[in-house]
Amino acid sequence: MTDLSPTRTGGRAARRAARAAPLAQHLRPIRPGLEGGLYRPLSDQGMADIHNAALTALEEIGLADAPASGIAYLTGAGAILGDDGRIRFPRALVEDTIARANRSVTLFSRDRQHDLELSGNRVHYGTAGAAVHMVDALGRNYRECGVQDLHDAARICDALDNIHFLQRPMVCRDITDNREMDLNTIYACCAGTGKHVGTSFTDPAYVAEALEMLHIIAGGEDKWRERPFVSNSNCFVVPPMKFATESCMVMEACIAGGMPVLLLSAGMAGATAPSTVAGAIVQAVAECLAGLVYVNAVRPGHPAIFGTWPFGLDLRSGAMTGGSGEQALLTAGCAQMHKFYGLPGGAAAGIADSKLPDMQAGWEQMCSNVMAGLSGCNMIYEAAGMHASLLGFCHESLILGDDLIGQALRCVRGIEVTEETLAVEEMRAVCLGGPGHYLGTVQTLGRMETDHVYPKLGDRTSPKEWAEKDKPDLIVKATARKEEILARRAPARFDAATDAILRRRFRIHLPG
Repeated sequence: MTDLSPTRTGGRAARRAARAAPLAQHLRPIRPGLEGGLYRPLSDQGMADIHNAALTALEEIGLADAPASGIAYLTGAGAILGDDGRIRFPRALVEDTIARANRSVTLFSRDRQHDLELSGNRVHYGTAGAAVHMVDALGRNYRECGVQDLHDAARICDALDNIHFLQRPMVCRDITDNREMDLNTIYACCAGTGKHVGTSFTDPAYVAEALEMLHIIAGGEDKWRERPFVSNSNCFVVPPMKFATESCMVMEACIAGGMPVLLLSAGMAGATAPSTVAGAIVQAVAECLAGLVYVNAVRPGHPAIFGTWPFGLDLRSGAMTGGSGEQALLTAGCAQMHKFYGLPGGAAAGIADSKLPDMQAGWEQMCSNVMAGLSGCNMIYEAAGMHASLLGFCHESLILGDDLIGQALRCVRGIEVTEETLAVEEMRAVCLGGPGHYLGTVQTLGRMETDHVYPKLGDRTSPKEWAEKDKPDLIVKATARKEEILARRAPARFDAATDAILRRRFRIHLPG
């Protein structure tokens, strides 16, 4: 029977101290890799139909514009080069590749504390994108973003529990040389966070120097290849159904260098992909299956993420609708297809079309983040900080996104049904001779930290308390949190000797 007897002050103080201490990872109410997969907008027949339609598209339409090296790899694996220059994929080739492909990918972290296991329905949230503007939330305006902004975003991500990885969310507009921009992007991200980092390259010629930088950071090429902590976000296709020639060459160089690859297909429904949700998913799946064949033709079993990223479009104006219900369905449906194939996958969610972190941004970000998590998407990209349909990135919104994703993860965790959680004995004790309420019971106190997620910045005070605290503003609180994080030394910062080597070898734009 539940103990409802009064407790001594010492015992209460001890319990408060225990609750204040950080919970062990396995006891936390939310954590990286929670299992989703219960939300299934596609029926089994619907998934089979999408799969068959994708195979038909690959066999009969194929993809154009593969580089010469790609043609050699693909035709060597069994693809067919047509007289029209398009590569077509026999069904047997695609199905054999799916059967042989890597079923589990570990994305390593430099700090060894935030490794991500991508398999099954394990869910992880993080950033991504190529925003060209920073959102000044307090000033309500936009400006061009630079390498310091990117580094600050990395440092903020490093401090947020529910941001599990950092894929470059913005481009360094203050670095005009593309080679230097690519190298400084890696430096700024890795110097800011020990979590896994994703990046892209503008030219295949820059990959070798980037790998050299990563070898220095890792402490040697052997250590890098043992635990590659940076992956390549690769837009290997230009929808509809064309290879992106230079990106394919980047991909080949990254595979040779031991870098995991995100196969990213980002068609716009109604423009560069069919306008229907099902049709956009078919094309994204077809393009990513072609990429999977490509990767495994270069190196069988190389770690690759099935990155179906179709985006919604407002057909009245041509504007992107990253915060729409259709976008949420696109992402959830793609996640189901990842599970259909049993492949590690990623998709986009959490995008706000709103220009500022306001109520519109809140509903847009929450809708797709929850649906993506419930669908069991392994890697949920662009989940925090993105505004203006990916044109703007906001540090304050990134911080608020940590709270938002916390609630989304609690939804992903679902409802635990055990003899203890059914609580019949507790009901008996409370109702039959007990106090008639559950405040202060052993179960309530004992599970308040393991069952419940408490927002760090979200306000749950009464109107009276809110007024007594001078009506705190959410954006102001997020700005204060940002300044607190950035005032501390970054835990991921390179040691002095490594940093000196990097600065001698490369032109680093961040101040020392």
